[in-house]
Amino acid sequence: MTTSVSASASHQNEKRDQQRGWLDRIRGFWRDFAATAFNSYRPELHYMRGPGPAWHAKHGQHPPGGSR
Repeated sequence: MTTSVSASASHQNEKRDQQRGWLDRIRGFWRDFAATAFNSYRPELHYMRGPGPAWHAKHGQHPPGGSR
């Protein structure tokens, strides 16, 4: 048994798939944009700027400019 699909039905399905792909790309863009734009993590707030007092106490060194 052979089934035949008309060219117009096939063309409509292809067009619908293209529209879905286009909408999926737009949704993906906005989802990625919102995740990036509203991300509250700021690495500069967590960046260590050198050895702290515990390191200096352990190694017996004092920070430059500090009182001895």
